[in-house]
Amino acid sequence: MDIIIKSTLNTLQKSQYLLDKLDDAILSNASVSPYNSSIGSHLRHILDFYDCILNIEENSVDLTARKRDTKIETCCNSAKDYLLSLMENLNGLRGDLNNTIRVIDDLGLGKIEITYTLSALLAQANSHTIHHYAIINYILDRLGIVINDSDFGYNPTTPKETAY
Repeated sequence: MDIIIKSTLNTLQKSQYLLDKLDDAILSNASVSPYNSSIGSHLRHILDFYDCILNIEENSVDLTARKRDTKIETCCNSAKDYLLSLMENLNGLRGDLNNTIRVIDDLGLGKIEITYTLSALLAQANSHTIHHYAIINYILDRLGIVINDSDFGYNPTTPKETAY
């Protein structure tokens, strides 16, 4: 298995762990300011990003064409089903990950087309996921919920404090 796929699946396993610890009320709680976004909205956003990648058509990925199914934001079981389906599809991803693809995205000034490799897009998705895990960690903290994963929301390159 390609290291990028393996790393991606390892990162997404944290979503499974998180969903196993939450209930629907916590998943959909949007009471934490200043953005009032829920854990579920961040998870749905993460998963939609991967769904776009897995729906390559004519060597093109449109990151603006996300599903945005709000049931994923409010129902742990729906989120788990979506996650497991995406992980299964990622695990079955075949072909040369270094082939170039066209990626359509909106960076703030309208849609543009960017040339990537599938490996680069998956690496971006992995970093994007970790970034949203950090935001989820802030929400969990404000809700008084602790998950036992000291790496959740931390990029692997983040320096760790050493005990003296």
